[in-house]
Amino acid sequence: MALSRLSSSSASRCVDLLINPLAAAAAAIPRRLISSDTTPITVETSVPFSVHNCDGPSRSVETTPKELVSFFKDMATMRRMEIAADSLYKAKLIRGFCHLYDGQEAVAVGMEAAITKKDCIITAYRDHCTFLGRGGTLLECFSELMGRKAGCSKGKGGSMHFYKKDSGFYGGHGIVGAQIPLGCGLAFAQKYSKDENVTFALYGDGAANQGQLFEALNIACLWDLPAILVCENNHYGMGTAEWRAAKSPAYYKRGDYAPGLKVDGMDALAVKQACKFAKEHALKNGPIILEMDTYRYHGHSMSDPGSTYRTRDEISGVRQERDPIERIRKLVLSLDLATEKELKDMEKEIRKEVDDAIAQAKESPMPDPSELFTNVYAKGFGTEVYGADRKEVRSVLP
Repeated sequence: MALSRLSSSSASRCVDLLINPLAAAAAAIPRRLISSDTTPITVETSVPFSVHNCDGPSRSVETTPKELVSFFKDMATMRRMEIAADSLYKAKLIRGFCHLYDGQEAVAVGMEAAITKKDCIITAYRDHCTFLGRGGTLLECFSELMGRKAGCSKGKGGSMHFYKKDSGFYGGHGIVGAQIPLGCGLAFAQKYSKDENVTFALYGDGAANQGQLFEALNIACLWDLPAILVCENNHYGMGTAEWRAAKSPAYYKRGDYAPGLKVDGMDALAVKQACKFAKEHALKNGPIILEMDTYRYHGHSMSDPGSTYRTRDEISGVRQERDPIERIRKLVLSLDLATEKELKDMEKEIRKEVDDAIAQAKESPMPDPSELFTNVYAKGFGTEVYGADRKEVRSVLP
């Protein structure tokens, strides 16, 4: 009689469970959630570290299931953000220069896992994902890219000038290599203040031959500053292969008297281990150079198709063999921290978050034209503005 009050589908399910005890047992087991366990586990890096004038870290990296899942989510978010930026640029909603980071996400994520927000990061113009890793939001990213008020630099910086001082992110710099001496200056301030924090100054292989790099490194080593110079070697300075621009492309050895470490920059765990080692070294002994062996899938900028100086087979080969997200996906699945479906569902949710952020960014207004004159001079100094002949004071800035 009780069965007669059930729907036909419910009755059928009850019969199935009575006939098949395995099905009944499976139904009784609650659905397993994606692992948030913080129990330490040890994973070995994909390849050994290459060292110069130092012993180098262990290949065995301590991590947790929660961290590995967060690595996957954060890198997938960065990848989706950059792909969306590509589409927005082609739709002319992003104008000017735009340099995408897809392929290099493991550097941003691994570095962040090894340090705190009191440590500083300063980088070049490929800065979107570094900003996101420092705690920036998707809304701030897309608003800045589209020149809107809600952007991290109030819509005045654009792609190359993201900034988040409260989290120790000092940009986003358009002049090739110019951020390196600024980074050493941040490290000088940290040492002067006895902060026990470090600065990571990032640059590409294209900037690795800049004279200012060696000048800054020299004085940083003389003063034992807590500066970590990070060469993100994606193997092409714009369209020039590293071997055509550098007699010695072993960038981690280029510091001579400064120790160096070559890292698989497509392995988030290797990056984490190297950055942890570098921070400990810099606080005790001064500067160290990290060379991140990485790869960008897009061209140098949106005006570069990225296929005239390298083959499509080369790009697809790196995607298949070294992609940082796929590496973490395989690790998460092999350790049974999540199912394939759960990771795909996570990616769908990320796509929705990105789409929602873009929609909100489009609603943000453009900056008022008067904003052209703000954030230029420090206020309260009574700076005087003269005419061309310097005879007449035209204005006194607030």
